[in-house]
Amino acid sequence: MALALVFPGQGAQYVGMGKDLAAQVPAAARLLDEADAILGFPLSAIISGGPDTELTRTDISQPAILVSSLMSYAALTSRAAPRFTATAGLSLGEYTALVVAGVLTFPDALRLVRLRGEAMQAAAQLVPSGMVALIGADEASAGALCAQVAEGAVLQVANLNAPGQVVISGAAAACQRACALVAAKGKELGIRKAIPLSVAGAFHSALMAPAAERLRAALARTSFATPQVPVYCNVHAQAVTDPALFPELLVSQLTKPVRWADSVVAMHKDGISEFLELGPGKTLNGMITRTVSDVTLRAIDGFETLPAA
Repeated sequence: MALALVFPGQGAQYVGMGKDLAAQVPAAARLLDEADAILGFPLSAIISGGPDTELTRTDISQPAILVSSLMSYAALTSRAAPRFTATAGLSLGEYTALVVAGVLTFPDALRLVRLRGEAMQAAAQLVPSGMVALIGADEASAGALCAQVAEGAVLQVANLNAPGQVVISGAAAACQRACALVAAKGKELGIRKAIPLSVAGAFHSALMAPAAERLRAALARTSFATPQVPVYCNVHAQAVTDPALFPELLVSQLTKPVRWADSVVAMHKDGISEFLELGPGKTLNGMITRTVSDVTLRAIDGFETLPAA
């Protein structure tokens, strides 16, 4: 069976993630130590002990999830090197996928996601904004809702996670209007429910343009190697093997929709029949289950979930 390694994005974090891996797998512990040295602050202590309010900050959670996911990968490879034919990650997880595919070094990826988190946090503070999950929606119904209530403000489709699970993103008042309209006319709109998300701001929307420009400058100073396996990228849900394409795709990712469901479908059509999620939680397993059938799903989050030595 062809295997893809997939990696979670922001929101998957929890206090204590990877703690047992660090305690029992030397390669995982070394990654934590290296991360602390690269960043110049004790990320390991925040991952291990929180508090949750600190770990969920955008500028902390992004490097924390990257490190935790790579700890799972290091622990897996300490048992047996997995034979995989593709990688992909949800939003932030795309950086983890690039490290595992050999495109980015761990230090470069860590610095990039730290800057990315800081830039996204700063952009979010410029304009009151947010995100709303639309249950039962598809891209067309979500886009129509945005057009109906935007009133000149930014409001756009941000995440296409799975069939019936779409997230929109934009100005706070526009998000509120979207929720009100779904509450009043959801059945007519083809949307069952609108749920405001607890996030710092309007990620994957035009309001992240200032963050995208900061990230562009950092990416221009970063080396990208040829991937050892194709990486399916969020922006267009296609396999990428040309390293020259990654910088612009990573910039675009901040202001354009994350096409995760389309990426899963594309991998499946290209022969992927097994998905292994590496990192905190099993969010991607749930999304993949709702998107394609006839696949095998596994997740590694912690020492007990590792395959036998």
